[in-house]
Amino acid sequence: MTAPTVLVVDDDRANLDSVARIFQREGFATLAAAQGTEALEMLRRPEVSVMVTDLMMPGMDGQELLKASRTIRPDVEVVLMTAYGTVETAVAAMKDGAYDFITKPLKRHALVKAVQKALEKQALVQENTSLKAKLAEINPSGGRAMVGQSPAFRAMLDTIRQAAPSTATVLLLGESGTGKELAARALHEHSARARQAFIAVNCGAIPESILEAELFGVERGAYTGAVARREGRFERAHGGTLFLDEVGEMPLAAQVKLLRVLQEGELERLGGTQTVKVDVRLVAATNKDLQKEVAEGRFREDLYYRLHVVEIRVPALASRREDIPLLADAFLRRFSAKNGKVLRGFSPDALGVLENYAWPGNVRELEHAVERAVVLAKTDVLEASDLPESVRKGPLGSAGQLVIPIGTPMEEIERRVIHETLRHTKGDKTLAARLLGIAARTIYRKLEREQLGPDAPPVAPSPPGSTD
Repeated sequence: MTAPTVLVVDDDRANLDSVARIFQREGFATLAAAQGTEALEMLRRPEVSVMVTDLMMPGMDGQELLKASRTIRPDVEVVLMTAYGTVETAVAAMKDGAYDFITKPLKRHALVKAVQKALEKQALVQENTSLKAKLAEINPSGGRAMVGQSPAFRAMLDTIRQAAPSTATVLLLGESGTGKELAARALHEHSARARQAFIAVNCGAIPESILEAELFGVERGAYTGAVARREGRFERAHGGTLFLDEVGEMPLAAQVKLLRVLQEGELERLGGTQTVKVDVRLVAATNKDLQKEVAEGRFREDLYYRLHVVEIRVPALASRREDIPLLADAFLRRFSAKNGKVLRGFSPDALGVLENYAWPGNVRELEHAVERAVVLAKTDVLEASDLPESVRKGPLGSAGQLVIPIGTPMEEIERRVIHETLRHTKGDKTLAARLLGIAARTIYRKLEREQLGPDAPPVAPSPPGSTD
């Protein structure tokens, strides 16, 4: 197991070396910085666990360094070293997020104990975060878990699991409302960066005039009103993941700067000349045809290929209709808890409406429809009348059609066709067999084999038109 890394900061070189040696003898890895600005650069290293800093330093003092560290690396615990005369200041700094303070002259035992306690706290916080994430996967009532079991959904999840551990840029494609941000979060949570920040930016929701400042940061005096330096989203996502939603809406000027960050791993804040190194995993999403945007001159071709390293298509709800009951149930439980209601589920009529509606707004539209129904429900079962009129009387989905993604195994295609036909015949296997041109006995045998499991012997199909 790798030893924790302690960053020691002190403008007094003798004290800096002495404290660093103390931790080295205790088996810690150490980094040393003689000034606050130097320490900030070292804080960006993912291995740093605890920072021990002097409070009184020229230039950037320990309290300013503490506040800056809370922005760059909020997961790093900070222990302050201070003289007796500045204890009151050290206590005030603890309100800003410092874990503890040690008074000078320093005592080896007290210093080591403070860092060990800080590491224990850090481990507990990380364990708690991990536990909450696991509970959210088990019980998606929080509304942030991805729900589904359709082949199209499972294929997307498989690609996410394969791509997540890499550092490759991912481009998520899909219609509005399909859940592209949830897919981006899944990529982050299954990566080595899961403990670092996930920063989301909607490029279409931020005015073009301020998008560059939001992404790349601003130096003081860059424009009227820029009274202080401000870090951009890239710097806030350092060590973690930056999600650029609606990247196809990004203006060309910002595209040039984005390309440089992807190529060089560095940026310059608006109005600045200093180069800032950033380590960010980029995930982008769009509902536009970027190749068409490139051809028409609205999107840079070189940026398109930088983003299009791994492509993941987030399926529309129309291509995963069998997931509608699962999604509706998940939303029902979430909004019931949120509104303090006890609801048992959907009536058959309500479920039929949900399953047959076209859902042009995809999962987002389904979510809003269920939330409205929960709020207006008069009984403990949601009725069709509780659903929005636009859903009850809106365009029907492909009731007579079944969307099968390319690459779906034949056995899975057969299973889906049989189940979808049975759903429309309300379970009448004889009528389903006639519609499919196979024997009713074949349907019975296939359903029986599903119950027995995948190791059961395959069922030979009956010839078309057979009635045995």
